[in-house]
This record gives sequence, C-alpha cells and structure tokens, in this order.
Amino acid sequence: MDKKVKNLVVGCGLSGTVIANKIATELKEPVLIIDSKEHIAGTCYDYKDSSGITVHKYGPHIFRTNSKEVWDYLSQYTDWYPFMHNVLGIVDGIEIPIPFNLISLHKVFPKPLADKIEIKLLQEFGYNKKVPILELKKTNDEDLHYLAEYIYEKVFLGYTLKQWGLSPEELDPSVTGSVPVYISKDCRYFQEKYQGIPRNGYTKMFERLLENPLIEIKLKTRYEDIKDTISYERLFYTGAIEEFFNYKHGKLPYRSLDIKIEKFACEKFQNAPVVNYPENYDFTRIAEYKYFLSEHSNVSIVSFEYPEGFEEGKNERIYPILNQETQKIYNLYQQEAQALQNTYFLGRLGAYRYYDMNRTILGAFETFAKIKG
Repeated sequence: MDKKVKNLVVGCGLSGTVIANKIATELKEPVLIIDSKEHIAGTCYDYKDSSGITVHKYGPHIFRTNSKEVWDYLSQYTDWYPFMHNVLGIVDGIEIPIPFNLISLHKVFPKPLADKIEIKLLQEFGYNKKVPILELKKTNDEDLHYLAEYIYEKVFLGYTLKQWGLSPEELDPSVTGSVPVYISKDCRYFQEKYQGIPRNGYTKMFERLLENPLIEIKLKTRYEDIKDTISYERLFYTGAIEEFFNYKHGKLPYRSLDIKIEKFACEKFQNAPVVNYPENYDFTRIAEYKYFLSEHSNVSIVSFEYPEGFEEGKNERIYPILNQETQKIYNLYQQEAQALQNTYFLGRLGAYRYYDMNRTILGAFETFAKIKG
C-alpha cells in the first residue's frame, strides 16, 4: 500500500463533510476526504456570479429542520439568512401556491364551488392538515373526488411524469407524499421551525466545516482509482452503494437533471423564487436566484430544470427511484454492507433514500454515534 489513513471519507458533499468534521473535531482523529468533483460541497455547491448573485449550480437548496441539534450544529459554521420558501405553479395559465392549498382552491375554481369544497375539506380532514393526493383520490364524496382528480391531473401527474419518468402509482409513498394537498392558507412550501440559507452561501459553510488541520481534502479523485493503493481503519462511503460492490446485484435506477443556467437583462424574471410548470414545457421548474439572499442587480439569473434518466458517464445520480422492486435490489446490497467491518454507507446514494439536507445530516450524526461508542 502506498498510503495509510485513519479515516477515509469518500464524497465531499453534505454527508461526507459532516462525518469528517465530527471525527476531526470530537475524536481528534485525522481524516482524508476525497471527491471526484473539482469542488467541495457536492450538489450544495454555490458560487457568486460577476453580477453579484449567488447561484446554486445544481438547483435551489433551502435548508430546513425541526431539529435544534442540527440547526445549532450548522450555526457554528454559518450565519443564516432567514428564508421561508414560496413556490408557485402555473395551472391553466394561473399562478397558484404549491403545494395546492385553500388559496389555490379559490384561484382556480368559481367562488360558489370553491366555498363548497373548502367546507367539505374542513369537515373531512380538519384545518392545517396535509393530505397525500393519492389518499384524497380515494374519497367517496363527489366534490372532493372531483377536486382530487383536478389536482392529480393538473398539478401532480404531469410534474411527476417529467420528474420521475413514472406515474405517481409506480413510486413509493414516501415520494408521492412529499407534495400533499395542504388544507390551510399557509403558502410556505415547508413548515419546519428552522428555515434559512447560509448568509455567505453553502460553499463558504462547507469551507468552514472542513477548516481543520486534521482534515485533508483531495478533489478530482475517484475511489475506484485509489482503492488499491490506500489502506484505512474506517471507510465512510457516500457514493452509490451498488457501484462500491461492482453492481453484483444489478444497477439501481436514478433520475438526474440537466440544469440550464441563464442570465436575463431584467430585474425580476418571475413572481417567486421557484415556479413549477406541471402542464407546460419539458422543464419542471424555473428557479430565480436573487430571491434567496435578496441580492440586487439589474440582471437576473435563473435555472431551468430538465429531468432525465441517469446515464453513467453522462450525468449524475441525483434522485433514487424508490419502489418495491428497487428496494429488493437495495436490500441485497445492504446485506453485503452489513457484513463489512468498519465500513459505513451514508447519504442519499449510500442509503438509497430520497433524503433532504436535514435527514442527510441526521444520518451522519447516527453514523458518528456508532463509531463514538
């Protein structure tokens, strides 16, 4: 072996960075963290454009959590810009709040019909309740069933087909339940207690998390290229679990994104940070970045998101496609992983889960607790 390390972390995204930070700061042990990308921060990576606008290279990231532990942990490494996310969707040419809520209801339906349906929703489910669209479709009430079919067709089906390449029924409920019907006038996309964006950007927050003399970083370095020339006491792997095992049980499917970032000579391109297009165009949504940190410029930078299937060598794995069949394949890899000593699989790709940033950090905390003893 050419090199020996105490802790090897594969992937400098959120999972890898948090576990490296915890090992270095709490266990006082050295860590080597590698990543195939040319930058740290994984898909959270952002940068300041020449116009002064902070751009999220891989699409918009808004951090939110109900965990004070997670919030306080990250707050050691960043100041926050308080941000409550609002998303609009274009339905029948009308801008409505997403998720579909009582305000959306009154925007798309005539008042007598909207009033009637609102009363029935409140009677059936109560106020401030979130109802998965597939559950709402099962209702026996004629008006509520009509509403469910309308939302399913106009808001949910087209977006899901574009995003996943599958119908809602072909996906795990954990995915389809993430965009419910919200019986409320709360137009926030998220309701967590703590919500915000790092005031100086995600990349700066990652830099501070990794700012420890015990942490060594090697970018543009693939695990496959060095695994035969390095030994370690512990391995923390945040890449695709099936790739680690050389696809012995088959490939796990993912969706990817083709993100096209463009600059427009206008102060404001749209009326919300993110606007969804469930019915029109081939892209799913447009994000406008100056909204996120209230940055001012006479131009605006937006990104168009075109979902596509993952193809090795062409794009990146971003969203695991969760259903019963893929779970069976993942379970075989998980059994292989459990048989290994001092090897841990983390994050969206390592755990093959549709994790948000909060759940990703909690996963790293859970892994650290195992090794801390």
